[in-house]
Amino acid sequence: MNDKTHLGHTARKRFGQNFLHDDYIIDSIVAAIAPQADDNIVEIGPGLGALTEPVAAKVNCLNVVELDRDLAIRLEQHPILSKKLKITQADAMQFDFGQLAQEGKQLRVFGNLPYNISTPLMFHLFEYANKIKDMHFMLQKEVVNRLCAGPNSKAYGRLTVMAQYYCRIIPVLEVPPTAFKPAPKVDSAVVRLEPYDTPPFIANSMKTLNQVCSMAFNQRRKTIRNCLRDILSVEQMQEIGIDATKRAENISVEEYVKIANYVNDLKAGQ
Repeated sequence: MNDKTHLGHTARKRFGQNFLHDDYIIDSIVAAIAPQADDNIVEIGPGLGALTEPVAAKVNCLNVVELDRDLAIRLEQHPILSKKLKITQADAMQFDFGQLAQEGKQLRVFGNLPYNISTPLMFHLFEYANKIKDMHFMLQKEVVNRLCAGPNSKAYGRLTVMAQYYCRIIPVLEVPPTAFKPAPKVDSAVVRLEPYDTPPFIANSMKTLNQVCSMAFNQRRKTIRNCLRDILSVEQMQEIGIDATKRAENISVEEYVKIANYVNDLKAGQ
């Protein structure tokens, strides 16, 4: 993709726009997605079409969700892409991705996500996990490290627990700032998230799991006993085999699910 594509559109800071222009990186991402002709595929934030063009060339139809009205119009008027695209000009954070799912055809989602919304957008997409086959995202490298982290590491947090509850997570490739225009001040990376057909640990209430994780990681320097004191006693933690002297980052995904289910049962019993 040459630099001429950027003519006539200035990257907008409020939308967190950084446009991909490195052909090697683009080819590597498309190879990782491996789009098939009849895939039910959706791109979030197609921008100037760096990934849209090569993916659309391989599929019969490509759904795109673009917030920037000027870019949406630009895609509608594109001589080749317009025939392949179903364009929705909308905020992906508010968009109902369920309406794109088809009988027997799960969604495949990809995008170069703006750094300022990547985490809340992933939380939004997790709500549709049962309708999604896989997701490929370009993210800040630090966010990918958080997604992939294991317990007992500084990168391990609420995003880690929620993402690993829903998905198998596979890092794909690292991307230098020079691959973008304008070049961001951070390194990026591409990650694949594959929602489980059945999560390894079943939470009875996602709302409670989210609440427990928020409480735990909001005060990650404190012990889990202090973080969760409003909802669980030390005795109750011992009852389900949780070491109350551990910190939030030392508790595994399985243990968080166990805590959430116990808290949920307590609420139900009240």
